[in-house]
Amino acid sequence: MYKRVRLRDTVEVPPKHLADVSETLVKRLLQDKLEGRMDEDVGSVVSIVDVVEVGEGTVLPNQPGVYYEAEFDAVTFDPQMQEVVDGEVVEVVNFGTFIGIGPVDGLLHVSQISDEYLSFDEENQQLASRESNSTLGVGDSVRTRIVTKSIDERNPRDSKIGLTAKQPGLGKIGWLREQRENEPTAAGE
Repeated sequence: MYKRVRLRDTVEVPPKHLADVSETLVKRLLQDKLEGRMDEDVGSVVSIVDVVEVGEGTVLPNQPGVYYEAEFDAVTFDPQMQEVVDGEVVEVVNFGTFIGIGPVDGLLHVSQISDEYLSFDEENQQLASRESNSTLGVGDSVRTRIVTKSIDERNPRDSKIGLTAKQPGLGKIGWLREQRENEPTAAGE
């Protein structure tokens, strides 16, 4: 889920920029420091939107820069447990697919895609069912639910999000569309 949040953090302004400590400079320093960083409390910082306030600078012994505390607005992506998310298959491997959901990827394990047996087609980079001739490959849009979440703040790339598509209304968007089209309507029965 994307959110706009108000945060506080401290940035170091290098000596060469001390003559021009502005909200624009502080925003750029905050962007360099925080954008793309993962935090357990707020999720992934996508963008620093606005600097609201810059405090007084503090000089620390043996440090060349001056430290300023800033209050700012940021857009964050914080996936929630049980949240339904739409994404796109970005990679297919023998044990499942990786789904791009916002700035992070989640794993949709092969056991969580379908009740049918899916085999890995390495040549075409897809998972395929022999029963229904259904395939799931790179670029396909899918709707999934977040079932596990482990955020690693030190190494955001090591964060893990587990997904499922084995519930009604979840799965490859094309499969869901076909299901709806093939369902008898109450008026047409």
